[in-house]
Amino acid sequence: MSNIGDDDRSEETTAYDGSDIYADDGSVRSDFLMHVGAAIADRDTIYLRQHVAGLHASELGDLLEAIQPEQRLALVSLLGKEFDLAALTEVDEAIRLDIVEHLPNEQIAEAIGEMDSDDAVYILEDLDQEDQEEILAKLPFTERVRLRRSLDYPESTAGRRMQTEFVAVPPFWTVGQTIDYMREDEDLPDSFTQIFVIDPTFKLLGTVDLDRVLRTKRSIKVDAIMRDTSHAVPAEMDQEEAAQLFEQYDLLSAAVVDDNGRLVGVLTIDDVVDVIQEEAEEDLLRLSGVGDEELSDSVAEASRSRVPWLFINSITACIAASVIGLFDATIQQIVALAILMPIVAGMGGNAGSQTMTVTVRALATRGLDIHNAPRIIRREAGVGLLNGMIFGTFIGLVAGLWFQDPNIGGIIATAMLINMMAAALAGIMIPLLLEKSGADPAVSSAVFVTAVTDITGFFSFLGIATWWFHVT
Repeated sequence: MSNIGDDDRSEETTAYDGSDIYADDGSVRSDFLMHVGAAIADRDTIYLRQHVAGLHASELGDLLEAIQPEQRLALVSLLGKEFDLAALTEVDEAIRLDIVEHLPNEQIAEAIGEMDSDDAVYILEDLDQEDQEEILAKLPFTERVRLRRSLDYPESTAGRRMQTEFVAVPPFWTVGQTIDYMREDEDLPDSFTQIFVIDPTFKLLGTVDLDRVLRTKRSIKVDAIMRDTSHAVPAEMDQEEAAQLFEQYDLLSAAVVDDNGRLVGVLTIDDVVDVIQEEAEEDLLRLSGVGDEELSDSVAEASRSRVPWLFINSITACIAASVIGLFDATIQQIVALAILMPIVAGMGGNAGSQTMTVTVRALATRGLDIHNAPRIIRREAGVGLLNGMIFGTFIGLVAGLWFQDPNIGGIIATAMLINMMAAALAGIMIPLLLEKSGADPAVSSAVFVTAVTDITGFFSFLGIATWWFHVT
């Protein structure tokens, strides 16, 4: 039992609103976590309903990620039907699955019936097929059909991200009829900015902004004020491409259509913000070779996601080591070479990573394509040459003074120039070649760029040294 009683918690804390639960650094306040933990231990449902149940879904999600794993299930159990299932869209997949697996399907179905369809799909898509069907069977027919249609679309597509709640009217309606319809129909979405105009087969004809409706006389027909939909999103379009449309055209929402141009949903800016964040995190993780690992993953899961690329890296490291073995006699004669080798390989590796990161991001955002690739390659080669000259000169002077041998300084300066050039070219060419071959450059570029810079660095440095000291 906690040593903080109910009375103490009541005296020390007041009702938490969204701004109160966070510390200055954006993390959940430690004193709030302490009180929630004590309430869970004491099974104090009154405190939890007063201070936790009313949190926004994103705040409740942050709380779930901050508390201990064993406390999460207890919190959900204590809150019961007052637990906002939408909070599970804000947490790591491992946490979401752990909680959902311990909830009865009846409770999930009841909560999903009150959610926006995009949030409902986000939770349903991770469940087993049997659980999905059982939950869907408990929903009203119309809602069940909508959710099944969204789940039929491939993962990471606009169809999976869309809301199936939208406002659609025929073109022959007047503005007055449209306004009356929006006032009287109880099944409309909670918030929207556009009204879609459709024909009897649900084919999208155009859109009308809500402010345009409010500024137009009631007698005017909808087709007189509608505008063509120039940025409708195909349901099977990749979610990242859809997000780029929003960025390019400053959209707040966009119609989602099927292969026949029929309206099936709407993609909104809040969903797109989530997509942008997810894709950025995914690219960052893949550049490091950790796939879709999350902080809540177990030791075994984290290890499993990292092993494949570490294995490939070990092979390329062995190849680099074999290059060093070719020059073992030279290294034995000139110990300074062994000391300086890591500098050449390390500088090349960092330079290659810089170019690779810029290239992968440019490919992801469609900023790099076949039309501007030659110009960008020339630019990166120029950057590699300039940086190679700068740091080759600097490291050459340091090495020459360090070992009191200008030959060593000249050798490492030349090797540095060569490796920085190779790093720049590898950093852009390898992602481009991987993209061309259909592989994901974010996943596989790093290990190959590192291999190129290591092998080139060692071979150029030791090769030039062997040649120089042989001829002199």
